[in-house]
Amino acid sequence: MWDTGEIPDGAFKDGVSPQKLNNFTVDHPLLPQLAAIGYTPANITYMALSHYHGDHVANASLFGGSTWIVQKGDRDPILAPRPAGSRVPDPKFFEGLANSKTVLLNNEDHDVFGDGTVVIKTSPGHTPGHQALYLKLANTGNVLLSGDLYHYPEEITYKKVPNFDTDREQTAKSREMIEEFVKQNHAQLWIQHDYTTGIKRKMAPSFYD
Repeated sequence: MWDTGEIPDGAFKDGVSPQKLNNFTVDHPLLPQLAAIGYTPANITYMALSHYHGDHVANASLFGGSTWIVQKGDRDPILAPRPAGSRVPDPKFFEGLANSKTVLLNNEDHDVFGDGTVVIKTSPGHTPGHQALYLKLANTGNVLLSGDLYHYPEEITYKKVPNFDTDREQTAKSREMIEEFVKQNHAQLWIQHDYTTGIKRKMAPSFYD
């Protein structure tokens, strides 16, 4: 499981859809999408979040029984008391993760299955422990999911880094590394916030393989 949504499933009262929260609108809760392809959270062996911002972690607490793959730079703020003005969401988003089986990374990549098909790529800057996800798919080809390393394709062209990144210089370095990695591996870069392209992609229960 990579990222867990913008709005918790519990916010979908009486089956009313779509639901809105702040700037987010979600048409379908997560659990019915998993059920449509035959899964429940109990079936998910590994869970990883690109980073700790609220629009990527809404249902993370549902996966406390999974192995959590996380960079130390993000895990520490997630589990620490929240200082005033923190951008780390309410601890309720992460209930149970402190006791989860954990693969703790320290600004390092991680080959999830040991065969190169699913690789966590460290890419700090947006948050201290930000990470991206590289997939080798037999029919689709190689794909890299950006997390929030980018928000829009224009950021690649104009080298724009958001002023709210925790370390903008590090973001720029991570982008250089990821762009070279994508080039060397002939991968597609899927920017998760790219709405224009995203609405053209398959959604569950359809899938890429």
